[in-house]
Amino acid sequence: MGAAMPKPVEATVNAGSSSAVNFWLTCLFLLSGAAALIYQVCWQRLLFESIGVDIESVTIIVSTFMLGLGLGSIIGGELVDRHPGRTIEIFATIELATAIFGVLSPSLIHAVSAAVVNSSRAGTGVANFLLLLIPTTLMGATLPVLVAHVVRVYRNLGMSVGALYFANTLGAAFGAGLTGFLALYYFGLASTIYFAAALNAGVGATVWLGLRRASV
Repeated sequence: MGAAMPKPVEATVNAGSSSAVNFWLTCLFLLSGAAALIYQVCWQRLLFESIGVDIESVTIIVSTFMLGLGLGSIIGGELVDRHPGRTIEIFATIELATAIFGVLSPSLIHAVSAAVVNSSRAGTGVANFLLLLIPTTLMGATLPVLVAHVVRVYRNLGMSVGALYFANTLGAAFGAGLTGFLALYYFGLASTIYFAAALNAGVGATVWLGLRRASV
């Protein structure tokens, strides 16, 4: 029986590089999850100002996030199917777009609320629902995009989804706790939202400028 042929050095290096990229993507997805829950808590506070502190305002923000995440998953999957070789760029673009909306969100929410101030309570709720559906859809698209990228390396859908979902959920828990117990108290509502936007911008810029080239 002949001796086993050694793996090419280039293949070993590429595999190690891809694993390192996917490790950092998972870490960055944790930060993305933290930003998402920071937004949810803060946007809830902003809705309290226009709708009031009651079950209706809570329902609006929760249902918007649930619908947006679902729609985003569908759209993200379609984008990956159409552009399978550009998953990293798509993810970075989504994060940067979310950051832009995050920076503008306090002004946008106040503007929409002012525009419908004379409308019925239902009209005010629908207007804010449609506004927040934009960023929540962007957030929902990130998971299928990253899964499509990571599964190309691991060839294991369960491992890809599990690692990314765990990181994102852990980040979400951290973001909710940080916002509720520290950030809002010490920095205020607007600054906390801007911090979340900075997280998204940092994730997007890191992926676009740093990891995109390494993943090619």
